Amino acid sequence: MLDRVSVKLIRAPLAVSAKGLNRLGATANQTTLFGFALGVCAFPAVVTEHYLVALLFIVLNRICDGLDGALARIQGITDAGGFLDICLDFLFYSLIPFGFALANPEQNALASAFLIFSFIGTGCSFLAFAVMAGKRGIENPVYKNKSLYYMSGLTEGTETIGCFVFFCLFPHHFALIAYLFGAACWFTTFTRIYSGFYTLNR
Repeated sequence: MLDRVSVKLIRAPLAVSAKGLNRLGATANQTTLFGFALGVCAFPAVVTEHYLVALLFIVLNRICDGLDGALARIQGITDAGGFLDICLDFLFYSLIPFGFALANPEQNALASAFLIFSFIGTGCSFLAFAVMAGKRGIENPVYKNKSLYYMSGLTEGTETIGCFVFFCLFPHHFALIAYLFGAACWFTTFTRIYSGFYTLNR
């Protein structure tokens, strides 16, 4: 829901930073892989309950996720790069709640499982429609420079990162935040399935 707003806010600074990285010879795919490695570093920090350290790596991961797209717009958007980016994004999104489950299994395991289950719903509805939209040549007027169709919803990337920030700032309330956000994800899933089926069935 907030992605279209956040994209406008960060587009200019990301473009300037990407130009600098491009001059240094960095590629979009290298930035994607480096960002994922930083995101993976958040996992042991969460498991060992160093939540502010984890938050730092989460923020760095998301900065790289913005930079790789900005670099791709300079160097040329590719299907391979888009595929790599979306795969690693979804792995990262599932890794963080799994880390909280390991940090405190008694309090967090069930809520973490519910949230990851919810991510399956948002992820499969998002990707399945993107495949069908690509086959039919349906374009998204909001995200014209993406390598695949970005289907909007109540919970998108911005909301997910906001949720992770709350996890790290209020770790003792992880379960409550996870259940609430998971419920919002299911709202997103059902609305995507409905609107996606309606669009493709017309």
